[in-house]
Amino acid sequence: MSAFVPSVAREDPPTTSCSLDNGITLSASMATTEFHGPSGPLPHVPDDVTLVQFMLDSDHPSRPVKRILQGNPWMIEDATGRQIGYGEVRMRTHGLANAISSRWRIAEDDVVCIFGPNHVDYPIAVWAVHRLGATVTCANPAYTAGELQYQLETTKAKVLIVHGQSYSVAIAAAKAIGLSLDRIVLFDPLENSASSSYKHLTVHELIKEGLERPQSYVERKLKRGEGRTKLAFLSFSSGTTGKPKAVCISHYAPIANVLQMAHLANQQPGPWEIVKYRTGGVAMGVLPFYHIYGLVVIMHFMMFYGASLVVVPRFNLLDFLGSIQRHKIGLLPVVPPMIVLLCKHPAVKNYDLSSVHAIMSGAAPLSPELTNQLAKVLPQACVGQGYGMTETCTTISFPQIEQKICTPGSAGRLVPGVVARVVKPDGSLAGFNEPGHLIVKGPANALRYLNNEEATKETFVDGWVHTGDEVTINETMEVFVVDRIKELIKVKGFQVAPAELEGHVLDHPDVSDVCVVGLPDDYSGELPLAFVTPSVAAAERMKKDPAEAAKIRTSITKHVADAKVNYKHLEGGVEFVEAIPKNPSGKLLRRVLRDRAAELRKQGKLSKPPRSRM
Repeated sequence: MSAFVPSVAREDPPTTSCSLDNGITLSASMATTEFHGPSGPLPHVPDDVTLVQFMLDSDHPSRPVKRILQGNPWMIEDATGRQIGYGEVRMRTHGLANAISSRWRIAEDDVVCIFGPNHVDYPIAVWAVHRLGATVTCANPAYTAGELQYQLETTKAKVLIVHGQSYSVAIAAAKAIGLSLDRIVLFDPLENSASSSYKHLTVHELIKEGLERPQSYVERKLKRGEGRTKLAFLSFSSGTTGKPKAVCISHYAPIANVLQMAHLANQQPGPWEIVKYRTGGVAMGVLPFYHIYGLVVIMHFMMFYGASLVVVPRFNLLDFLGSIQRHKIGLLPVVPPMIVLLCKHPAVKNYDLSSVHAIMSGAAPLSPELTNQLAKVLPQACVGQGYGMTETCTTISFPQIEQKICTPGSAGRLVPGVVARVVKPDGSLAGFNEPGHLIVKGPANALRYLNNEEATKETFVDGWVHTGDEVTINETMEVFVVDRIKELIKVKGFQVAPAELEGHVLDHPDVSDVCVVGLPDDYSGELPLAFVTPSVAAAERMKKDPAEAAKIRTSITKHVADAKVNYKHLEGGVEFVEAIPKNPSGKLLRRVLRDRAAELRKQGKLSKPPRSRM
């Protein structure tokens, strides 16, 4: 199995080699400047089908053949235990597509927004929109009305499918952009019908209506190559600065990523206890489907590969543990904060978690220490992590298939089809174990940012995605994330652009300047902390009355909390400084303030000391 293809031609180049636990030898030319995901070549990726056609209508050599024949459910509703099989998934998808088409004439290249937590009809809604040739944009159910309004305006969404818990926010955003209330569809009836004077249709009612009517749409067969450019999703990512950006993802991209993961899963060696991805098994579906990890890895790959997906609306530890026990869940896709709770919460020992055979972490780095702790808590389980981003349509690296406890600290091994370069600060390309900026090329890369040429030129360069992460890659193609180059804060795996928060904080009347940095946190990864230079008037008030400082901190914190989704709140606190350090060109010197935050924490002088979450 070739680890990579040398990009620099050279006669009889010196080589290095090593053997994996399964006996396969990886060999590599020392002259290379590119790293190629092993286990290739990648099987054919169809570029003439939509994602729904790939999932529901077609077969592929990489798909386990027992998938449909066994009759195991595609989804299980966590609360009720209701099982939904292939036939019902396909039928409901058609019914919803037919009703949306006949009622609102949703068709080619229109956009439909899905706004709510996980639901068994979430994939139905996604695939119904794709049946019509339209595009899906998934919104974070924790958004404020202003944030949802921004996404609806940016994507020009024509229909909004909403969960009842997000209803009031959806109504406010819809009214703000002039979206007719009859274009708001509910996943389920509102629990309190008095909360709305308008009678909205539900997904179930639309499905019933669509199944009773003659077909009103003609599903188009894509031309060869069209799947590479036809949009499937407009998924939002923070990029590097400012407001979130809509990432243009083609149908080809998630199909390719699913096949990259499936091709790797098909090469899993024995023994059975280290086989992570099992056709006919049961997987946890609690990570949010709107997020690229939940959307591609969980909602598409897991079901493609034959797992029954237990759909859980949102994470709560005790409910999560109860779901594992009740449904005998074997595969847990999680994020590091969930692993912290599994390792440290006293309630864990009260549940039977013996069914768990594999845990896959993603969205944020998992430390070696936490990996080893988890291995002790669940000794029967494989533990590993993957790495990816919205701009690469998820997976760049995946847990090592031949290891039970994957190399601690590793973000997994490059998946087949991915080519990586590690660029040093001087622009030269790094070799093995040398740090630098990770840029990647692969079949799943997104196309661009929507209507943002400047940001597109920064991230998407000649087919390569600039990840903004500093990494090293070793001789076995394992990726180790060293640091973040982009000025992003990662809170529980979610991206937070400091510039977005800074722009909002500057609107506060007591603020003359601000710089937001990430404060390291064991549970959340990082927490946004704002260094603020108070206005002249605010400084005078604090000078006259020291108690005024606490009031201003509270006011600034509330100013952000009232307008931003919860993971963007200033949980790291607000610290006052006389001036924000900047270089001669005016660029904020964030590292200076990160170091200052670390020193304040060390001395116990933070205005908002970190608190335990146990």
